[in-house]
Amino acid sequence: MRALFLRDARLQALLDPEAELWRPVPVEVIALGGTPSALQPTSAVRAAFPDGTIGAIKSVTVAVAHNGSDIAFRLQWQDASADTGAAGQDDTGFPDAAAILFPTVPKAPLMSMGAPGMPVNAWYWRADEAGQGRHVSGEGLGTTETLDRELVKVQGEHRNGEWRVVIARAMRATASRPVAQLGAGGRIGVSLAIWEGSQGERAGIKAFALGPHEGWHELVLDGIT
Repeated sequence: MRALFLRDARLQALLDPEAELWRPVPVEVIALGGTPSALQPTSAVRAAFPDGTIGAIKSVTVAVAHNGSDIAFRLQWQDASADTGAAGQDDTGFPDAAAILFPTVPKAPLMSMGAPGMPVNAWYWRADEAGQGRHVSGEGLGTTETLDRELVKVQGEHRNGEWRVVIARAMRATASRPVAQLGAGGRIGVSLAIWEGSQGERAGIKAFALGPHEGWHELVLDGIT
């Protein structure tokens, strides 16, 4: 996966999924699979979601661009319905959602959402939280914590049976726990996740991208030219 350098691209413009500046950015279709039922936290959830029933969204089209200081991911996937009704709560509904996930140290495990001392960092968008992203850290199953709701910038729209969502953040950031640090000309592991609200997907019940590098895909950022 390549992040194209776009000189002078302002963050506000990158956040618009229909902006003209996205036209030259290469796109890649990433296959998604469901999280294994065995990784779900309770027997009740495992019974409700046996293997083969998790992961309603099968692929997502991704474009990535940076301006030297901010990086933005444009995600596009088919979804007949826009599920937006949860009002930011986790127990009143199941909104459509998406996230970009990074390791913060080498060999941080993807499948378990990190491990003690090996955190992962998620940039999270939910369809019920208009314009507000979540900056999330995890060190193992059931340990995810929202660090702040300011650093991750998001914008999404649903049209013609598709979601088009942009998730962005400053390439380097400071937080209360280790988070991903990206640099022009560098490379880092990355994964993506999509939650289909109409199928009751939430938390660990999701479709995600499993890559060839110990589970991660590789993101290569253009240098500044």
